[in-house]
Amino acid sequence: MQKPPAPSLPDALYRAAQVRELDRHAIETHGIPGATLMQSAGEAAYGLLRVRWPRARKIAVVCGPGNNGGDGYVVAHLAQSDGRAPVLLQLGDMPATGDAATMRQACEAAGLKSMLFDAMQLSGCDVIVDALLGTGLEREVSGSWRAAIEAVNNAGVPVLAVDIPSGLNADTGRVMGAAVRAQATMSFIGLKTGLFTGDGPSYTGDIFFDDLSVPATIYKDVVPVARRITPGNLHGLLAPRARSAHKGSFGHVLVVGGDRGMPGAVHLAGEAALRAGAGLVTLATHTAHSATVNAARPELIAFGVTGPADLAPLLARARVIAVGPGLQRNGWGGKLFTAALDARRPLVVDADGLYWLSQEPMRREEWVLTPHPGEAASLLGTSSDAIQSDRFAAARAIADKFGGVCVLKGAGTIVCSAGDETFDLCDAGNPGMASAGMGDVLTGVIAALLAQCLAPRDAARLGVWLHARAGDEAAEQGGEIGLAASDLFAPLRGLINRLAQDDSRDGGGRATPGAVAE
Repeated sequence: MQKPPAPSLPDALYRAAQVRELDRHAIETHGIPGATLMQSAGEAAYGLLRVRWPRARKIAVVCGPGNNGGDGYVVAHLAQSDGRAPVLLQLGDMPATGDAATMRQACEAAGLKSMLFDAMQLSGCDVIVDALLGTGLEREVSGSWRAAIEAVNNAGVPVLAVDIPSGLNADTGRVMGAAVRAQATMSFIGLKTGLFTGDGPSYTGDIFFDDLSVPATIYKDVVPVARRITPGNLHGLLAPRARSAHKGSFGHVLVVGGDRGMPGAVHLAGEAALRAGAGLVTLATHTAHSATVNAARPELIAFGVTGPADLAPLLARARVIAVGPGLQRNGWGGKLFTAALDARRPLVVDADGLYWLSQEPMRREEWVLTPHPGEAASLLGTSSDAIQSDRFAAARAIADKFGGVCVLKGAGTIVCSAGDETFDLCDAGNPGMASAGMGDVLTGVIAALLAQCLAPRDAARLGVWLHARAGDEAAEQGGEIGLAASDLFAPLRGLINRLAQDDSRDGGGRATPGAVAE
């Protein structure tokens, strides 16, 4: 009866209303009873519980009044049938009609009575199953609901969330006052966007998915709002390198930044561009440390520039410009930023480049903007909290206002472009990457991919994934704490080569870019 969880997640991500529409298609178009879907959901959740916590005996199942609670009733019934000791706790009105009521009645017929929620009943439990609120939450959690969520979090035992941790907004990933911190979440029919961005990754634990065996045709008329970035949907973006290739074949990146005292930022961006495959990387930096940067990484060609006149010949030779790492907010940085824009080359704009853009907003189609939430707030004239409350809306607003491609960094980095209603979302990466210089590395990676003739959106989503996965591989080697930006270089090089080799074996890949005169 109990099904093991599916071993992998689909790419497609949906809003809660879209998943309800998928439910409706399954029930009305294909004649699958709602009770059958509920039973299947409960079986999937209990199947995960059995695999994840095989020795758990006392299981507290906390149910709300809706269909999420109905899934919980199924879990409790299955646990009892399996010889475990479920404790069935109810918050809010018990369902009197509908599928959830049917599942409650089945529990009662089996001798399993529900009790009003009491935090004391959580004592001594091995696992708590959260089936309180589900995906329909639209207002802040308060009162007895908040108290129950806090009691679950303070119980000191692992939590399995059914469909979504209670209190987490299914669309935005925002905590609605309080939310359950789960060790695992079993989601159904369609993955919800809020599981993967904002606060979501801090509350979901490991995410599992079951489509409840609904017909594949229910998905054809509901377009996902976002897609997870995976190797599968990056297929074909990297070309195997021709034996006759030379450095001009893979583009010239110019990194502009590194004011006095900030040589590390341009160094990191430049070396990342090299490791991501750019044929030639030049740094335009402050005269005080151009020689030092050259000595630290001789493959990088560093020029000291005092202003736009020194920068002009470097701009003329570049295929792509990355502007912002260590640029600073002074006259030197402002003049170089303006000169970089005037060169009319494809751009990656980060760090203080975004500050200068916020001061004089303009729209361009050939750039990639890479703000973190604070920089995004400056671009939109709002607060970081407002950005984080709906990261999808913020990324869309930046792309619509400034054009090009927006990469909104953070947990669940979001990529979107002007005029395209869909998003790409990266669920790779780890908290160890919250350290200085990581954004500079990402800037260099994306610039290198642009220089290799990828379209801006493709360069952004591939660059984000490579950067995040390199961070994960580096963390696997030595742990998240103390992870430095330069630790990404070795895994980054390996990842990009493996991806290119996979495309070569599969017959994928783009035409190799032609040579460019240097």
